[in-house]
Amino acid sequence: MRTTVTLDDDVALTVREEMHKGEGKTFKKALNDLVRKARNSSEIGKTKRKPFKIRAFNMGEFKNLNYDKISELIEYGEGPFHR
Repeated sequence: MRTTVTLDDDVALTVREEMHKGEGKTFKKALNDLVRKARNSSEIGKTKRKPFKIRAFNMGEFKNLNYDKISELIEYGEGPFHR
C-alpha cells in the first residue's frame, strides 16, 4: 500500500537511525521494521529499570496499642484532632 504521511522530526530521526543500523536498509524498510516492532512487542520506548524493592525493618511493638483498631492507630500517629 502506498500512502503519504508527515513524520515529526523526532520520529524521522528514529527512522534514519534505524536505517544506519542495517547495511543498505532503505527508509521504507526501516519504517516498516519499526512499526512491526511496535506492533508485535514492547521493545520501543521501554527502558530497563532496576526492580523496586521494599526494605522492611522491625519497628517494635507498642503494648498499649490495639493494631486491629485503625482509628486508634491514626489517633496515636496524628493526634486527637486528625479529622
